[in-house]
This record gives sequence, C-alpha cells and structure tokens, in this order.
Amino acid sequence: MINRVVLVGRLTKDPELRYTPSGVPMARFTIAVNRTFTGQSGEREADFIGCIAWRKQAENLANFMKKGSLIGVEGRIQTGSFEGQDGKRVYTTDVIADAVQFLEPRGNREGDGQATQTPGEQYTQQYQQTQQHGQQTQQQQPAQNQSNQSYTRVEQDPFANSKGPIEVSEDDLPF
Repeated sequence: MINRVVLVGRLTKDPELRYTPSGVPMARFTIAVNRTFTGQSGEREADFIGCIAWRKQAENLANFMKKGSLIGVEGRIQTGSFEGQDGKRVYTTDVIADAVQFLEPRGNREGDGQATQTPGEQYTQQYQQTQQHGQQTQQQQPAQNQSNQSYTRVEQDPFANSKGPIEVSEDDLPF
C-alpha cells in the first residue's frame, strides 16, 4: 500500500506550535494549494489542507514561517476521530509532514521589512548572481583547472566531419 502526499502551497496563517504533555513539539498549519484549473467563474480555486509537523520540524516552522510563506510538504494522510463538545463524533483528515521545505528566501516574504519579489524577479536575480560568481571563478582559476569542470561545452558540431547518415539498428536501442 502507498500513502504519500506531496504538496506545494502557502500558509493560510502562522503555524500553531504546541507541546505534548511529554514535551514533544507539534505544529498545526494549513496550506492553500492552487488547483490546476479554473472554476466556472474563471477564477483559480484552491484547496485548504490541514497538516501536522512534529519535533524539530515543528519548531522550525513556527520560528521561521508565517502566513503567506511558500512551503513544500511531503508526508502521508492520516484520518482520525474524536468526540466533539456536543457529543457527536468528529472525523479528521490531516497530512502528517515527514519533510517540510521552505521554498522562499527569508527576505522575500511580505512583512519582513524588505520588498517582495515575484518568482520571475527572483529567478533573474539568482541567475545574475550565478553568472557573476561564474565569471569571477573563471578569472581566478588557471587555464589547466578549467578542464576539470563537471560539464563540457561544445562549440562546434561533433558530427560535422561524419560521412553520411549515422546507422542505428534496433539492437542498439535500449528499449
């Protein structure tokens, strides 16, 4: 049997950190996950999914994430029930988070006192920083070390000197 869930969404409110009677940290939070299609009104709808994180992960969520933060959650669905205040049985469904990823840099969230950036702006800034770092690294490295990089850049067509089409038989194919 398989019970795996992977979600990416935004926190609908600050995580609620609590401790069990034995002192184990537990955080309850809800994430809004956009649906891949639009509703009849033409607007994108979202699902609001309740999640629970335990131990250090719960403390990290409560300390570093807040309403609106973009996070990724990997976990499993767990159902349960309890007797409500009115005496009726209440059924619950939660995602128990095995792993939580913070998907935004700290300075990009609203309310941190810094300007927020769109994902496109984030990508552009990260790309420019990477390019600048790469140029600095290439300038600092001697020519002999540049050939030890983990990628190969091909300036010319490697098949330019071949004489005719390349023959491939069915026995050469991996499928």
